[in-house]
Amino acid sequence: MALRTTTTERQRRLGAELRKLREQAGLTVSDGGASIGMGRVHLTHVERGHTAISTDRLRALCGTYGCTSSTYIDALVSLSEAKGKGWWSSYKGRLSPASLDLAELEASADELRSYESLFIPGLFQTEAYARSIFQASDTVTTPEAVETAVRFRIQRQSVVTRENPPAIHAVLHEAALHVRFGGTEVMRKQLLHLVALADLPNVTIQVLPFTSAAVSAINTPFCLLTSHTGALETVQMDHPAQAVYLHTPDATSRYRRQFELLRSTALPPVDASLTPAKHESRDSLGLVQYVLYTL
Repeated sequence: MALRTTTTERQRRLGAELRKLREQAGLTVSDGGASIGMGRVHLTHVERGHTAISTDRLRALCGTYGCTSSTYIDALVSLSEAKGKGWWSSYKGRLSPASLDLAELEASADELRSYESLFIPGLFQTEAYARSIFQASDTVTTPEAVETAVRFRIQRQSVVTRENPPAIHAVLHEAALHVRFGGTEVMRKQLLHLVALADLPNVTIQVLPFTSAAVSAINTPFCLLTSHTGALETVQMDHPAQAVYLHTPDATSRYRRQFELLRSTALPPVDASLTPAKHESRDSLGLVQYVLYTL
C-alpha cells in the first residue's frame, strides 16, 4: 500500500493513540507488529499516520496492548474507517490543511468548549464580521481568498444547528465585545446575533469581564473538542505560523481545568428570556447590552 504524502489530523491522531497504547503496554514496534502479522516498518508508518490499518488488525492490536474499553476501541475504529470526506473537501487546495482538519473535527464533535480573548468565536460570527477580519489579515491577501475564507467559515457554522448538534459552551473576554471589526454597524449586528444564538438549547455563552484579574494569565484562545461519546478529546489553538492540536492526557486535562476556571469566573450565561427586573446582579447579557448601548 502506497504511503500517504500528506496526513490529516484524524490520521495522525489514530497513529498517536496506537503508539500511546503500545508504549503503555511496554512493547516495542516489532512486538506490536508481530502480534498481528505486520512488520516493524509497516506499524511505524501506521503510528505516524502514513498508512491505514484494517479494522480486524486494529481491534487485535488493541487486545495485544491490553485495552479493554469498548467505547475507546470503537472510537479508534471510527477514526480508522472514516473517509475524511465532507462539505470541507471542496476547499482542498484553496485553504490550509489545518482549516479542513478543524472542520472535520467539528463535524464529529459531541461537545465544544472554547475561550476567545479578542474575537467573537468563528462559529458565532456574522458574514460581515468574518469578512472584516479576513480583510485585515496579512495571510489572506486577495479579494477572492477573502471570499473563500468567509464562505468556509459560514459553512462551518452548520454544526451549530444541525440535527443532534454538539453542546457548545463559549467564554468570551469582554475585550472581544469592544474590538470593532467592520465598524459600529457590523459590530452591533454581530452582538445581536450573539444574543440570538445564546437562545439555542445547545449553546451557552458567557462573558469574562475586564475585572476578572484572577484569570489574566490565561491569554491564549483555545477550543477543547470532545468526540466519540467522550472517548477522545482534542485541544485546538490558532497561532500565526500554524494551528496546534494537542491530545495528550496532560494537555487535555490542563485545558479542561483552565476552561472550568474561566467558566466559573465569567459572568452568568447570556439568557434573553430573563426580564430586566430579574437582572439583580451582573450577567453576560447585561454586559453585552451595555456595550450595544455604547456603540
